Amino acid sequence: MIKNKTLLFIHQNFPAQFQHICRQLAPKNRIFFITKKNANRMPGVRLVEYELKTNPDHKPHSYLNSMQNAVYHAQAATRAMLSLRQQGVRPDIIVGHCGWGETLFVKDIYPNVPLLSYFEFYYAATGADANFDKEFPVEPDLPLRTRMRNMIFLSSLESTDVGLSPTKWQHSRLPAIFQPKVEIIHEGVDTTALIPSPAPSVKINEKLSFDGSVPLVTYVARNLEPHRGFHVFMRAVKPILDQNPEAQIVIVGGEEVSYSRRLPNGETYKQRALKENPVDTSRVHFVGKLPYDIFKKLLQTSDAHVYLTYPFVLSWSFLEAMSTECLVIGSKTPPVEEVVRHGENGILVDFFDPKGIAAAVTDALRNKERYREMRRAARQTVVENYDLTTVTLPKHLALLERMIDRR
Repeated sequence: MIKNKTLLFIHQNFPAQFQHICRQLAPKNRIFFITKKNANRMPGVRLVEYELKTNPDHKPHSYLNSMQNAVYHAQAATRAMLSLRQQGVRPDIIVGHCGWGETLFVKDIYPNVPLLSYFEFYYAATGADANFDKEFPVEPDLPLRTRMRNMIFLSSLESTDVGLSPTKWQHSRLPAIFQPKVEIIHEGVDTTALIPSPAPSVKINEKLSFDGSVPLVTYVARNLEPHRGFHVFMRAVKPILDQNPEAQIVIVGGEEVSYSRRLPNGETYKQRALKENPVDTSRVHFVGKLPYDIFKKLLQTSDAHVYLTYPFVLSWSFLEAMSTECLVIGSKTPPVEEVVRHGENGILVDFFDPKGIAAAVTDALRNKERYREMRRAARQTVVENYDLTTVTLPKHLALLERMIDRR
């Protein structure tokens, strides 16, 4: 058991992937968290907030934009670490997300402190999200940009003592020479909170609620964009509605861009999709981002949950849906295939086939009893492999304890 230790976490958006670990350790340890300013707070965790100090007049080569951004973040995090060191703070371990560069200089400030780095996604010009969708071709110099972008990760992989990757597929994307020093541990799913409901219902707003009396199809993404197959799902909407006259569709997600390329002139992917695929707004509901409790109840009420993704980072919402016994209709892409066994705990469909997606949804809505065991198997998959309390959190804590003891 870890107690009476000093732990330092680093992530630009507190608490991010580290919320469960911090919540577990805070009562018996001293926790510091370097982050950008935000409103999130947690008892027992002292935030050390930073602001970026950039030089807008310095225009680097375009290939170096990501590197320059990483250095700015690294410098800001370094100033925060130096402040802590001047206050006499000597962590027993440092845990950080390397994606924005914040951990680049950790070993220069605390050379003898064990560093555990979270590696979310190693980019490549082939074999993953880039060039997967020919509808959105990439620039000819993408391989060159990608190589420069990965310099941040390569430096972090070299300097860290141990790395973390959330899934086997994401781990497999790392350079083979570094894979042995990176552990595979998912952040975990609270399966005690994300449970099926015997009488599911959800009130999204004053005008929109569902209680199981009509077929309900759901689609969820942080933002509505191609990386999460939004454009393909929108092409499946009309056949879903045509084949299921009573069905309603709820689409959850913001209109910004998280991963895909931004469209010109401020156009959003939602605006573009609606131009291409006008919808009946009495049956298709864009609800933006939802409070978590409403989101959970929506999953419980859903009859068919469509999850599409490029070969990319696996969404938390995907596993959360399975935990509530949603019937997940997911894209046949590596991140989903790692979890879903077609016909056993979910349905796999061709990412690029709107008609196939609509057919799978229609069969799910018309033959609910046929899929009952599949729903149960979906939850069991998450309980056995991703449960926060019994699987992932114990693994995280055991790893931290080993690293502290090894020191």
